[in-house]
Amino acid sequence: MIRNLAAIALICAAGNASAQELPIFDAHMHYSHDAVLQIPPAQVAKILRDAGVKKALVSSSDDDGTQKLKTAAPEIVVPALRPYRRRGELGTWMHDPSVITYLEERLAQFEYEAIGEFHAFGNDIKTDVIQRMIELARERNLLLHHHGDREALELIFASWPGARVLWAHSGFERPDDIAAMLARHPRLWADLAYRSDMADNNGLNAEWDTVFRRFPNRFMVGTDTFAPERWYYVGPHAESARAWLSDLPDDIARKIAFENAEAMLAAR
Repeated sequence: MIRNLAAIALICAAGNASAQELPIFDAHMHYSHDAVLQIPPAQVAKILRDAGVKKALVSSSDDDGTQKLKTAAPEIVVPALRPYRRRGELGTWMHDPSVITYLEERLAQFEYEAIGEFHAFGNDIKTDVIQRMIELARERNLLLHHHGDREALELIFASWPGARVLWAHSGFERPDDIAAMLARHPRLWADLAYRSDMADNNGLNAEWDTVFRRFPNRFMVGTDTFAPERWYYVGPHAESARAWLSDLPDDIARKIAFENAEAMLAAR
């Protein structure tokens, strides 16, 4: 009996060590112009490496921040193109035709894996600007990183049924509502950026545990460095993610930590 308990303890310790060492693919990061001024690219690259972030989906307002960080950490940065050139455009960009000119110019100049994160709700998706943006993504088979509600999400898939969509913050929806959307759309993935409801002092929330086990291939972690000071949370956030991931089976923990984001980007 003692021998069996010792064996179980060793297995549990190994599992916890494995979770603590998980590489992270952070699927929701921004390095916008104000962050560039306050935290140089080399320092941001060090923050990512020290946190064990092996890959990061990075966008910025404007796009120059993404390009500078890619130069500083080319092995880490997976570039995404935001439709914003400056702060303050979140609620207006879908009505501004010059956004399309900006997107077309950047897409012609640089390589990207995604368009977004972009904010759009409900019938915003029907505007000419967003419809053209979706066409640009379709022409290049780019991921769409969408921050918005379920109605907008449905309209994206109506516009492009074969789209790959990463739902920012999982739409800030409840786990069972997210599960319903994942069941409905097989090419939808959900990032967990800026969610504080997944775990508490007792470990992983039971509702999240259920949905992670039901859809182990569809979730990924994210920090959402939307403001410069958020970059100083990258390390603690990675450790926090590893802590609640340790409550899941090792294979699911690896998927959410890293493998799902890689698979999403590889899907065509």
